[in-house]
Amino acid sequence: MSETRNEPDVRERTPEPEGPAGEKPGSGLGSRAPRFVRERRTLHLSWQVGVFVVGLAVVVAGVLMLVLPGPGWVVIFGGMAIWATEFVWAQLVLRWTKRKVTEAAHKALDPRVRRRNIILTSVGLVIIAALVLVYVVRFGLEMPWNIKE
Repeated sequence: MSETRNEPDVRERTPEPEGPAGEKPGSGLGSRAPRFVRERRTLHLSWQVGVFVVGLAVVVAGVLMLVLPGPGWVVIFGGMAIWATEFVWAQLVLRWTKRKVTEAAHKALDPRVRRRNIILTSVGLVIIAALVLVYVVRFGLEMPWNIKE
């Protein structure tokens, strides 16, 4: 009589490594493809090609939106986020971008910087108002393309 052992699968016993700074498993760098996809090389390569093509299409659409109407930068970062689900280099670029945006937001909220921005905006508005006043005094409420001199 043969004895059968009920050992769990090796993959079930191996815990996923933690990310940097004790992040939750799966939140670090690397592929976020489902496990069954990552375990099969050709399927994983096909998955990566698909993610790259979809991300590329979104990034190209975002670049086109920089010159056409649309939220170009938002779409470009959306494409980068798609790439970041699979590629470490895109994850690193997104982390760097998030860090820079956060630093810029904190800098913009600095009281001295806010005061300077308010002063510069006020000066700009006064200059624009003065130019509009000069135009109205000289030409009246006539549109520029209707003025004949």
